Amino acid sequence: MAALGKARFLLQHKCSVYKLSGCRYFSVQSVRHSESKSPVGFIGLGNMGGPMAKNLIKNGYSVTVFDVSEQSKEDLRKAGANVVSSPAAVASEVDTIVTMLPSNPHVIEVYTGKSGILSTVKPGSLLIDSSTIDPMVSIDMAEQCSKKNATFMDAPVSGGVLAAASGALTFMVGGPASEFPAAKIILENMGKNVIHCGGVGTGEAAKVCNNMMLAISMIGASETMNMGIKLGLEPKVLKDVLCTSSARCWSLDTYNPVPGVLEGVPSSKDYQGGFATELMVKDLGLAQNVATTLKSPTPLGSLAHQIYRVMCNKGYARKDFSSAYMFLQDEKEEK
Repeated sequence: MAALGKARFLLQHKCSVYKLSGCRYFSVQSVRHSESKSPVGFIGLGNMGGPMAKNLIKNGYSVTVFDVSEQSKEDLRKAGANVVSSPAAVASEVDTIVTMLPSNPHVIEVYTGKSGILSTVKPGSLLIDSSTIDPMVSIDMAEQCSKKNATFMDAPVSGGVLAAASGALTFMVGGPASEFPAAKIILENMGKNVIHCGGVGTGEAAKVCNNMMLAISMIGASETMNMGIKLGLEPKVLKDVLCTSSARCWSLDTYNPVPGVLEGVPSSKDYQGGFATELMVKDLGLAQNVATTLKSPTPLGSLAHQIYRVMCNKGYARKDFSSAYMFLQDEKEEK
């Protein structure tokens, strides 16, 4: 509990000096190159990371990449990236790195593992993590990076695969204010909104809140579209009505869960790609852990967590989380 209390303090702290486990560390003043097109490293080339790295290349950056998937690496090689064999190899070549990884253990391994970033990181490097993880892990990574004279910032994203591909993501950034301008220069090539939320961990705090709201709204959108269609409304007409009325939300107008209503979204591609249900379960688990620690009531967040966990057990784990619509259809057929 003492550690969680420290975490809460750190998330609220706005200065560049942080207290962790009885020690003090200061934000590193970078000695990176001043030119905006300095080489960038990118680790984690999945549904989100791959398009993000490609946007850096499209915007004129030399990008060095690594991923455990050979196919993902080859895809980026064809796009013009320099592919290397490990996170350590990335860190040995560049002094600005973006990571986009699935969960806490992946981030810890990529940064602190035997072939991790910190084994070869250059002093003064800027390390930007866009994974969605526990804020406490971000705080710990920042401490580990500081021991290597490198700056760690958490910068999770919102917008989904379409925004990742079009460069329209929103970045929620936590870290030293003095380093935010340098991070923003890089992130603006992959997103249209880059928001400094405060100290290390506050970006993740904002993302946990965002994804809990998103999970709840997607279930609501799925229930509403399902009921309206059963009432005889044509799906696209119902979407147009809802999206020009007080029910309008991102889950309806940008990422509609009903197949055929919008082009290019996962629901129109058999719920392939996008944000997997199992990852939404992971994010809702983070939210519930925070809610329990802070004694913050989240009845709808808790229910959404349960629904997506059931979906995973019913075969939807690897499908996009908007498959909640199909899950409701399946439940109807089973009754």
